[in-house]
Amino acid sequence: MLQRPRRNRKSEVIRQMVQETHVSAANLIFPLFIIEGDNKKSEVSSMPGIYRYSIDNLLREIESCLKLGLNSFDLFPNIDEALKDKYATESYRDESLYLRAIRAVKTNFPEACVVTDVAMDPYSSDGHDGIVENGEILNDETLEVLGKMALAHAQNGADIIAPSDMMDGRVGYIRNVLDDNGFTNVSIMSYSAKYASAFYGPFRDALNSAPKFGDKKTYQMNPANQREALVEANLDEAEGADFLMVKPALPYLDVIKLIKDNTELPVAAYNVSGEYAMIKAAIQKRLAKRAARYNRGTNQHPPCGCQRDINLSC
Repeated sequence: MLQRPRRNRKSEVIRQMVQETHVSAANLIFPLFIIEGDNKKSEVSSMPGIYRYSIDNLLREIESCLKLGLNSFDLFPNIDEALKDKYATESYRDESLYLRAIRAVKTNFPEACVVTDVAMDPYSSDGHDGIVENGEILNDETLEVLGKMALAHAQNGADIIAPSDMMDGRVGYIRNVLDDNGFTNVSIMSYSAKYASAFYGPFRDALNSAPKFGDKKTYQMNPANQREALVEANLDEAEGADFLMVKPALPYLDVIKLIKDNTELPVAAYNVSGEYAMIKAAIQKRLAKRAARYNRGTNQHPPCGCQRDINLSC
């Protein structure tokens, strides 16, 4: 008998009925950048339409997003250089910008889900995700700092801790710190497969967090390696992660699929700053007009199948 798959595509009603992948606002997490001060809102030049907010304006932005059905937010701090040091002590200081921001969001919008970034680079005078000694990133010594940071985030109301540093063993270390201090309900979303990438440039502009020397290739993954991503994901799951993440998203659809096929945990795809900037540039130059119209007209995700569970955008 002749099969005619087009019968299931003949109308919008039927297409929606049989659609396999659905992405809604409930699946999205919005990264937001924070700066010190009052009534401040400064655009990130390399990411048109993306801003750094003082805490008062951050709350206004979150209120607007909640009205649109966007309920989850990942916070990132732009820290004054004078507050940075070798051991990122500003990351867990009681009245730091970041901890005040977490507290303010959860106090004003307890229904919002706050995801927090655990990594040293925004607070480090070296600009790296770990403690640096003689040009080497020290793995185990860094875990203690990450544990203090994660605990401070949980104490101030974080719902999900997201370690982005790529140190070995950090998920298990953070899980133990949280559990030992009574935060068994705080989740961990691990950056399991975080590849070294030039796509992170605009994000580093937003936070002024680029490394002061060298690169991050001794801890972020080699883009040539796929099986290594599965090793990292399996370790994170065994250590107690509640979510696994692939970053960047669009260039690594094969890695997203590989991890999704080998875990029962939710898989997050981080559409990073360089990907965002690239798409915005294409739209501004009218190279992506048709794709933009497609998204506006149908309110659907482009048919790439990349974001199955969670999508972070920017």
